[in-house]
Amino acid sequence: MAEDEDNKQDAGHKMADHVYGQTFQHEHDEDADHEHDEWESDGPLEENPLWIADNVTLTTVGIDIGSSGTQVIFSKIRLRRLAEDLTSRYYVVSRDTIYLSPVSLTPYASETRIDDVKLRQIIDDAYNGAGVEKKDIDTGAVILTGEALRRENAQAISTMLAEAGGEFVCATAGHHMESMLAAYGSGASAASLEGQMRVLNVDIGGGTTKLGLIQGGKVMVTAAVHIGGRLQVVDENFKIVRLDPAGRTHARRAGFDWKLGDTVTSEQLDKVADVMADTLVAALKARPIPHDVGHLYLTDPIEDFGQLGGIMFSGGVAEYIYGREERDFGDMGKRLGTAIARKVAEGKFLPWPMLPARECIRATALGASEYSVQLSGNTSYISNPGKLLPRRNLQVIQPPFEPTMEDIDAGALAKAIISHRKAFELEDAETEIALALRWLGSPSYERIHAFAQGIRIGLADKIDAKKPIYVMLDGDVAQTLGALLREELHVESEILVIDGVMLMDFDYIDLGKVRVPSFTVPVTIKSLVFSEDPRGPRAKEIIHHRSEDDHGHDHHGHGHGHHHHHDHDHGHKHGHDHGDHKH
Repeated sequence: MAEDEDNKQDAGHKMADHVYGQTFQHEHDEDADHEHDEWESDGPLEENPLWIADNVTLTTVGIDIGSSGTQVIFSKIRLRRLAEDLTSRYYVVSRDTIYLSPVSLTPYASETRIDDVKLRQIIDDAYNGAGVEKKDIDTGAVILTGEALRRENAQAISTMLAEAGGEFVCATAGHHMESMLAAYGSGASAASLEGQMRVLNVDIGGGTTKLGLIQGGKVMVTAAVHIGGRLQVVDENFKIVRLDPAGRTHARRAGFDWKLGDTVTSEQLDKVADVMADTLVAALKARPIPHDVGHLYLTDPIEDFGQLGGIMFSGGVAEYIYGREERDFGDMGKRLGTAIARKVAEGKFLPWPMLPARECIRATALGASEYSVQLSGNTSYISNPGKLLPRRNLQVIQPPFEPTMEDIDAGALAKAIISHRKAFELEDAETEIALALRWLGSPSYERIHAFAQGIRIGLADKIDAKKPIYVMLDGDVAQTLGALLREELHVESEILVIDGVMLMDFDYIDLGKVRVPSFTVPVTIKSLVFSEDPRGPRAKEIIHHRSEDDHGHDHHGHGHGHHHHHDHDHGHKHGHDHGDHKH
């Protein structure tokens, strides 16, 4: 079918072919990247198993490369489409871990450069350990955080992973996004939904501590502090072999002037760890924040946590706080974790109760799920398909804005877009993003105009720079919205607005070329997958009806299927400790 179309097209171009960018593939330079053309040649979309099935099982890999640790997780994921509608979203209904690689120390070739050859070896070893071939992987996610984000590293790592094969979503996470990933991955987000309370997730890694304030399963605000377990590292003779500038600062706060190569004692290390733990308490609790603590914040601090129901720790250091790890890696991890556990026991973190651990060092994305939809051209506005399509791995952000039934507040929408871009560190005009927005209520001219105005202000920098604008809606107003942006608000950027697709934060999308003659756009949606994902279809219902629900594991993504519970008390005694459910 597709070949016929191409032959017909070559026999004589029609105006429509040009309008819909069908000739786009012929416009490349000789050395241009042709891979996006190949990705559509897997046969008709209608024969794609993801298109036919309501239930799909995928093998996925999650690779987490941080400043200090690298880990690889292989999972089997079951997806289910909930509605009959072909464009409706697939949700992860169960997840089984096939293989967890040991957590390796991220290998460095120099002070700042990660050794991509050794990194490749760690990843290859994980595939061998899992007994999984590259070709068996349906999809995967690579998360780069901390030092791994440095330009030279990120470039080398992406190239290495591309060669390693597999269709990976590559997510680079700065402090704010990393805090969000940790809050979803640690189970703190699910705990906030279940306990109907506000939770603070404190993710203590090798270089930084990420804070996420969560209410009702959603991350409200994030921050990062320069406290971590590998800012100082000693060898077996207690000689300092790694000392970050922040590590020197913490040592100085404890009264020591350490330099690389100095020999220290175990007692001195304990003293520094103790001061670091006190510094963390001060960063969280002292208001106003003392000056000497304030400059350790890498972001704006969270000034007010409000009424907190509990605090949860995650990240490598949390393994020690919860007593799940004994080994000492020559860094501050064990000492810092032990010191924090002691402060909790002494009541220094009061009045916040410490919530039980769920995922500590593994608190990042465990892979990606992927599915394809075909969105019909009559519900979309595409100003110039040749320039806008195809696109790969556009990062989706979904600003928390629910249009009310009556008036739409353009200012509020603009503010939501701006602050959400800031949260995901997507503030520069260069980075292409897809804006996912909810649409409710009547499609009146006034409401759509206000909505368009909000988008215009929220993306003003991109529009001024004439960068393309991608908007994905779940409602039914794409054509009108696109036309309004172009004709009445005089947006000169190329504009793509597509209806009928449900997207969320931490989704990435591939957009194919418009297909003639059906005028449809093939869209592949890739979502990051967490161990307990509170963003599921019926998260709120599940929490309320947990006792009657004999497939609790299904929605909670544990996928182990061994804790069917019917009565209230029974649910607390086994499976995972989910805290106190309020029914």
